[in-house]
Amino acid sequence: MPKILIVDDEPQIRRFLRISLGANGYAVVEAEDGRSGIAAAGAERPDLVILDLGLPDMDGQEVVSAIRQARPVPIIVLSVRAQEYDKVEALDRGAADYVVKPFGTAELMARVRAALRQRPEEGEPPAIVAAGPVTIDLARRVVTRDGAEVHLSRREYELLAALAGRPDHVLTHADLLRSVWGPAHVHDTAYLRVYVKQLRQKLEPDPNQPSLIVTEPGVGYRFRTGGE
Repeated sequence: MPKILIVDDEPQIRRFLRISLGANGYAVVEAEDGRSGIAAAGAERPDLVILDLGLPDMDGQEVVSAIRQARPVPIIVLSVRAQEYDKVEALDRGAADYVVKPFGTAELMARVRAALRQRPEEGEPPAIVAAGPVTIDLARRVVTRDGAEVHLSRREYELLAALAGRPDHVLTHADLLRSVWGPAHVHDTAYLRVYVKQLRQKLEPDPNQPSLIVTEPGVGYRFRTGGE
């Protein structure tokens, strides 16, 4: 039974969603503000988050970023904000979908099913991934090379975490772009090339002959630990 986290400060919306999702076979957990939503996303490990942007303690856009930095869980934004720039920002921050209130139940359930199909495949990612001189602690968000901590930008870390979360597996360009930059950027492979190059400069023993972040020509990239 997939678990869905609802983050909304309106009790009547949470109740409506709880009833609708429960009737469709989903388990539901709830949070009434941004901070408790971020905490619940980590503690409850939901399969999907439904998030309102108008929260009492912090902007929902910040909650999208915080949750996506911690876990690659799909997020559906449910908001009265209908402006294009709000939608673009949420998608750029990593939301899987954006639904404007008021909404139809059947449409929302269809979007929930579609977003759940974006979940990582089987199993949880390992807590720590080691490859040659590089160690990635995904729980603590710490990357070291030869024992020294490596400073990465937020995007660099998100890309590395996406790759290291499925070590020795090929991740397609579209998968990585969707996970790190959002669905609006699935064709922007130039972003990927730039950030892969930056990661190689910081992590590879020889960036010109990469052995950790390996290119799969025409397909995507693989973080190689030595296993296959």
